[in-house]
Amino acid sequence: MSESHAQGVGLKIVADENIPALEQYFGDLGKLVRYPGRTLTREQLIDADILLVRSVTRVNQSLLEGTPVRFVGSCTIGTDHLDTDWMERNGIYWSAAPGCNANSVVEYVFCTLAALDVDWRGRSFGIVGCGNVGGLLQKRLHALGASCAVYDPWLPDNPNFAPLEHVLSQDIVCLHAPLVKDGPFPSLHMIGAEHLAQIRDGAVLISAGRGAVVDNRALLQVLQRAKRFMTVLDVWEGEPGINTELLELVDLGSPHIAGYSLDGKLTGTRIIREALSNALDLAQPENTGATCDTQAEVSRRQLEPVISGAAPIANLLLQMYDPREDDARLREAARGIEPMAKAFDRLRREYPERLEFSHYRAAAQALGKKEREELAVLGLMCD
Repeated sequence: MSESHAQGVGLKIVADENIPALEQYFGDLGKLVRYPGRTLTREQLIDADILLVRSVTRVNQSLLEGTPVRFVGSCTIGTDHLDTDWMERNGIYWSAAPGCNANSVVEYVFCTLAALDVDWRGRSFGIVGCGNVGGLLQKRLHALGASCAVYDPWLPDNPNFAPLEHVLSQDIVCLHAPLVKDGPFPSLHMIGAEHLAQIRDGAVLISAGRGAVVDNRALLQVLQRAKRFMTVLDVWEGEPGINTELLELVDLGSPHIAGYSLDGKLTGTRIIREALSNALDLAQPENTGATCDTQAEVSRRQLEPVISGAAPIANLLLQMYDPREDDARLREAARGIEPMAKAFDRLRREYPERLEFSHYRAAAQALGKKEREELAVLGLMCD
């Protein structure tokens, strides 16, 4: 390694164009070049030192071999798109950003329930996959006093561990498992026709982990026969070329954006910069955190509870983030002339700024003590 590279000067960094705050976090290191992550090629890396991606780029031997890339950072929580074994065998450092958008996904879960007019109080939850996202959801549910059963074969000591069949029989089933194709506990098509039959009538199925954990063809056939339960799909098998027949039958669909809060994206960028500095022995840039935090700073937005027979919490959640808007945009794209795969990626690329609950305040006058306590658990404080 040259002295200039050891100091972090003169590096060439190739990055997915959808990663925010690249200049603030990586601009001190050298030259930044942005490309669409889905179509990134080996030729674009031929003189690159660093590769920064999100979940849509397959990073493997065919992409990296023969390039000078020596660090790969994925500003997302998953690693199924990274051939980590090949990179390690070839001396390439890598890092993902586990947990960076966990809070965003948990907020997505509660907002989809609000959009479906489903009150979680008194409902039992089943969580499949209890890592950073599922674990945070479990923690929130416990704080809310909700019943919770968990299936994660990698975490058998979880106090709420239960067989998969039992977890799938709960009122609200949330899928947050990573995509694992081999090993002792593969998750590819873990939820197939037999397991979908175990979901009870009137339940809610929310898939916000990896699309291929659910056999989408089997789900389509189940929904075509009878819509026994409500379905929310944020992730899809075959992304970005999703099954539009399935989209027509789900209750809410979105283009893999459950974790797309600005807060979560910025956290992912920060985690990868820290990992890069540690891997290549580079200094952290000064005042990076303060610089990037300004992107998520807004005046505290005041939310007024709407009392209309139902508890006002659902109204507050939908004022902060309404997933029906994402659903409408995805359905409109499916009806358009643009190829579905291209439209899916465009919706992700052009996704509106979404801030997490902590940026808002609710007026407390119309809320009872219990409601204020529940909102605090969800991250929304009351004035």
